[in-house]
This record gives sequence, structure tokens and C-alpha cells, in this order.
Amino acid sequence: MKFVDEATVRVQAGNGGAGCVSFRREKNIPWGGPDGGDGGDGGSIWLVARQGINTLADFRVNRRYRAAHGEPGSGANCSGRSGADLEVAVPCGTRVFAEETQELLGDLTHDGSRLLVAAGGHGGKGNTRFKSSVNRAPRRSTPGTAGEGRELRLELTLLADVGLLGKPNAGKSTLIRAVSAARPKVADYPFTTLHPNLGVVYVGELRSFVMADIPGLIEGAAQGAGLGTRFLKHLERTRLLLHVVDIAPPPGTTVPADDATEIVGELQRFSPELAGRERWLVLNKTDLLDEAEVAAQEHAVIAALGWRGPVYRVSAARGEGTARLVGDVMTRLEELAAAAAGGDA
Repeated sequence: MKFVDEATVRVQAGNGGAGCVSFRREKNIPWGGPDGGDGGDGGSIWLVARQGINTLADFRVNRRYRAAHGEPGSGANCSGRSGADLEVAVPCGTRVFAEETQELLGDLTHDGSRLLVAAGGHGGKGNTRFKSSVNRAPRRSTPGTAGEGRELRLELTLLADVGLLGKPNAGKSTLIRAVSAARPKVADYPFTTLHPNLGVVYVGELRSFVMADIPGLIEGAAQGAGLGTRFLKHLERTRLLLHVVDIAPPPGTTVPADDATEIVGELQRFSPELAGRERWLVLNKTDLLDEAEVAAQEHAVIAALGWRGPVYRVSAARGEGTARLVGDVMTRLEELAAAAAGGDA
């Protein structure tokens, strides 16, 4: 199924049913009095997060959602049936915005999370409600109120602990294939990754984390070059970024140090907050160079970035250095989780 991470839909809740004007008329009961029932409430529309859905593609086809109306009241004090609520399943990680105001209405991050996006109208009152000591035969009722209707913008951001960042062909897809069961496309030409991929990395018993791989960035991505920066939003929920750098590009193509600084620049232009998130440097394709060349490239990249954080040398294609990398990542994520839990206490 095609990966779609944005969609616009129209939702319309049901209207409330009208109240009834009726009087009890039975043989031998001359003073029956009013017996008009209330109208039923209109159905509301809820968005519900469900695991197993990983795209908003369905909302490119079904763009309108309407809940049932409430039924009108009737005689013998019978209330109208309320319209059934409509539940619309969305992927976990869906943000919901009001299209007109761009207001964030909710963020559905957990399986089963629910968000009311359109409230059903209230049922009208029957004439029984208006009976009093001075008005024993009211001929008054009220109509039901209209249900809410609005345009919504749905935006999916993947739920991952770790995000991979880098230029096209830096080896991000190869790395996620090496450490998880994810199988993104891998080839020797740029932009083989056209949409984000998720992989679960198992480090040990009851120790695992989710890694996200997004399409590579190129210079000018913030201005729309290549695939632009639209997929960077899928890294906004991550707690740790891995900046993957190809230190053995084909001769005459790019310079690893320049590639690394370009990525940082595009990241800062997209979101200073994301650029300030904890980031580790991963030097990939070390199997293509000898030790001296690897050390030289590492020194050049570190100098160009002014880097002071962790640095890892790996060969994703051969799986060299990946076990140490994911082990340290898991330990760091556990430290961050413990610190967050301590702060909430």
C-alpha cells in the first residue's frame, strides 16, 4: 500500500431529532394531557488510533464521514432513537488539525486513543417538557440542534525511538536492514528510499527499540530540492538521532565532511528544536577503506562539524560495529527513560 502521511477530510455529525407535540387520546380518558416525546441525539464522530494501520492512504479515497441523525420523538412519551456514533480508525501517531484555524485538536499516540472531532446535535424537547400548572396543554416543542461539521487535516508522524539521518546512499537503509527485520529497498543509486521505514531492533530479552529510516536529504532540501524536508517530521518524536555519513563515496563525487555539514544545515533550517536533539555520528562503509583512510576521514568530518559527541565506525553491509552501536543506543534510551520517569515523580 502506498505510504501517505497527510490527508484532508470532512466530518459531519448527526443532527438531533425534533421534539413531538402530541396529546393522549384514549377512550374514557377525557383529560389525557400532553405526551409528546423528545427527539434523539445525533451521532458524534470519533477518531480512534489503531495499531496495524501505518498510512493515511484510505483518507485519499474516503474524504467525507457522516454520522447518523437522531430520530424525532413520538406520542405516548416515546423518545426518538439517538444516532449511532461513528468511529474512524487512524494510525497511531496521527495529529489532527482544524483546517480553517490550523488549531491542533489532538495527538493520537497510543492504541485505543480516542478524539471527539464532531459532536452530535441534541434532540429537541417534546411538549410534555413544557407542561405546568398554568399550561396544562402546551402546544410547544423544540427542534433538534445541528451536529458539528468541520474540515480536518490529518498528519501522520511515525512513532520511533531512534531516527536515521543522512544523505542519499549513506547506507541508512542498509543499516536498518542489518539491525532489524525491516527490508527497505537497497540499491547503488540515490533516492532508493522514497518513504519512511520502521524497524524493531532487538538487543536482548525485554530490550528493544524502534528505528526510523527516512529518505535522504540533499543540499537545498529546505527549499524543496530532492524529496525536500517533508519526511523530517517523522523524526520529531524520536529521542535520539543517528547521523549516518558515507566515508567512502565514489571518486569524484562528494566529500564526506561536506555531506555531513550540509545535513546539519538542512536540519537547522527545518527545525532548530530537532537540530538541538541528541545526535550521534555514525561513519559507515569503513570496510571500503584502510585504517589510515578511515582515521583521516573521521578527523575531517569531526573537524568540519566541530563534533564533540559519540562517534561510531560501522560497516552496515557486513554488520561490523553494529552490535556495539545498537547496544549503546539501547543503554542510552534506558537512561533517558529513567531520567524522564524521575522527573515525573
